[in-house]
Amino acid sequence: LAENLTKVLYPNDNTMAGKELRLRQQYFFTRCSLADILRRFVDDNGSADWSKLPEKTFIHLNETHPALVIRELMRVLVDEKKLEWDAAWAITQKCFAYTCHTLLPEALEVWSVDLLGRLLPRHLEIIYRINEEFLDEVRERYGDDEMRIRNMSIISEFPDRSVRMAYLATVASSKVNGVAKLHSQLLREKVLPDFNE
Repeated sequence: LAENLTKVLYPNDNTMAGKELRLRQQYFFTRCSLADILRRFVDDNGSADWSKLPEKTFIHLNETHPALVIRELMRVLVDEKKLEWDAAWAITQKCFAYTCHTLLPEALEVWSVDLLGRLLPRHLEIIYRINEEFLDEVRERYGDDEMRIRNMSIISEFPDRSVRMAYLATVASSKVNGVAKLHSQLLREKVLPDFNE
């Protein structure tokens, strides 16, 4: 079973077993990478002053597949390192940049809330809190524009309740871009116009 995590990258996810394997795989790779990053940060700095993490660490999310690392960093900082939520979130947002590779909204990666809740319940709790606080900021700026709130929510309600990974990566990143200048422009205008605004 352990070998299945590393045997085939991007397993066929047309079945529930394939989806579950892909989610486990994404978590495994991002968790291991983050553990190594944080270990090296402490080794190189002689201490764990987490407020200095963004000065030494910048993680590029090349598409949404590694976006689970956002929730994992929050989990580590809050649950293991005992930072206050706001401090952990400020650090997290400074540590990430996201490159979106698609211009098709329907091609953006989503994960079922049911699957995430079953495999990574703490991560789902973190996503809900990130989303709640982000939507509070949207309401402060735009009022109770329900269509905008629904369009910008990290949690999609239709057709099934799911987590929009591109939205999570966008909200958590200090920089967002496409793969070229024109692509970035189309991303701003067509895929993420509310976020761009």
